Amino acid sequence: MLHTLNFDTITDLFQFMGLGAPAHPLIALLNYDAVQVDLHNAGIGVTLDFYKITFKKDFNGSMRYGPGSYIFKEGGMAFLAPGQIVQMTAEPGDYQGYALYFHPDLLANHDLAQRIHRYGFFDYSVAEALFLSADEKLTMEGLFQSIDVELHNHIDQFSDDVLVSQLDLLLNHSNRFYSRQFQTRQGIYHELIVRMGERLAERLDEAVIKGLPSPQDLAIHLNVSQRYLSDMLTSLTGKTTQQHIHLALINKAKVLLNHTSLTTAEIAYQLGFEHPQSFNKLFKQRTNVSPAQYRRQQIGAH
Repeated sequence: MLHTLNFDTITDLFQFMGLGAPAHPLIALLNYDAVQVDLHNAGIGVTLDFYKITFKKDFNGSMRYGPGSYIFKEGGMAFLAPGQIVQMTAEPGDYQGYALYFHPDLLANHDLAQRIHRYGFFDYSVAEALFLSADEKLTMEGLFQSIDVELHNHIDQFSDDVLVSQLDLLLNHSNRFYSRQFQTRQGIYHELIVRMGERLAERLDEAVIKGLPSPQDLAIHLNVSQRYLSDMLTSLTGKTTQQHIHLALINKAKVLLNHTSLTTAEIAYQLGFEHPQSFNKLFKQRTNVSPAQYRRQQIGAH
């Protein structure tokens, strides 16, 4: 079992890594070209009560999160939300590029505090890192360097506003580049979508026993994080995972309404609903008619 330590401040983490106290207590940027991390604590997992963004530009290194790892062959970025585990490694190659840490308290007086949950990549797994093109690397490096310059300036009444605006810009670019990644890797994701459809069909056949399928069920089966699956589907199909589930449920319900004599309540239970009213409500939301009205319309059409 991985031994873990918890750090609630960036200063405590820096001291643990053998570094001096950061210039700003709520945000710090490590340029691994300029510092040397104490590797005596390699193998220990640390839980951070703040965000971490890692940017690797040109090296063959790895990132380890808990028991998992991801190999950066041409550079990339990974994002951690507070409460996730990072494992320190003994590989010097892992300590290249930049690591940006920022505490939620930094955002307290800014609207980014209410919007940061929209950046779903903080909930992605390590294997779902952001790949960057050469131009994107230059853009990101410039943003990290701008933050570095600001952190080396004397802290004044404008510092937090400037740093949060720079952070906001970095997150917006990350969102843009993830969207590009979803679009340019459509072949890989098409296979994933096909597998999701197959799994949905299987789960609907088992729904009377296992209940309604959920986004978490599908993500576990596909070996991806729930947020990554939903963001990928939204980018490529315009529908979230939950909306795909609802669509599959409605299509299955239409088949049962058209080709069986099951009552509406029996169909609801067969699809995994605990209450027929919930099925009726969803069906009407998606089709503008109740299941009973839909059945009558189909009978009249024939």
